[in-house]
Amino acid sequence: MAIKTYKDLVDKVEKFEIDKNIDLSAGEDLSIGIMNLISIEEHLFFTLQKTKNKNYLDLLNEVRLMRTELMRGIVKDPEGEIWCISKHLLSSSMRVMEVGTKELKKGNKKEAANLFEKSYKLYSLFWALNLSKNGKVKSSNKDIKFIDEKGTAKGTASVFAKLGDIVNKALDCCRE
Repeated sequence: MAIKTYKDLVDKVEKFEIDKNIDLSAGEDLSIGIMNLISIEEHLFFTLQKTKNKNYLDLLNEVRLMRTELMRGIVKDPEGEIWCISKHLLSSSMRVMEVGTKELKKGNKKEAANLFEKSYKLYSLFWALNLSKNGKVKSSNKDIKFIDEKGTAKGTASVFAKLGDIVNKALDCCRE
C-alpha cells in the first residue's frame, strides 16, 4: 500500500506490532539514567568553563565513557547518524521536561503540560527509532515514507501520537 495521504501513513503506523515477550522496563530505566548522564556531561562542561578547573575535564570524560557504554545497551548497530540522533533525542527530551517542571513551579500548568507533551514525543521517537531498529517493533511494511501534513484535518492523530501509543504498549516501568 503506497502512502499518498496523511491517513495512509497513520493507518500504517497503527499496524505496528509489539513483540509481547519483551520487557523493556529496564531499558526505560536505563534511558532515563542516560538522560541524566548527558545532563551531568553538560553541567561538567559549564563548570569547567566557569571555574577553569581542569579536574572537571577528567570527570566529564569519565561520565561520557559511562554514558557511551550504557547507550550501547539500547542503541544497537546504529546506521548513519542513529547514534547521535538517539543521544540528542534523549537530551532534548530531558531538557524540555526540565523546562516544563520550571513552568509548573511558576504555576503555568498549561505551558508545563505542553512542554511535557513535547518531551514525551521526543522520548517516544527515541524508542520508536531504536525498537524498530532492534527488531522489537515490527511493521507490516518496512517502507514507511513520511510526508508533509498539508491538508490534515484538525483533530487527526499525528504520527507522534501513534508512536506514543506504540511506546506506551512496549514500555511499562512497573513490570517486575
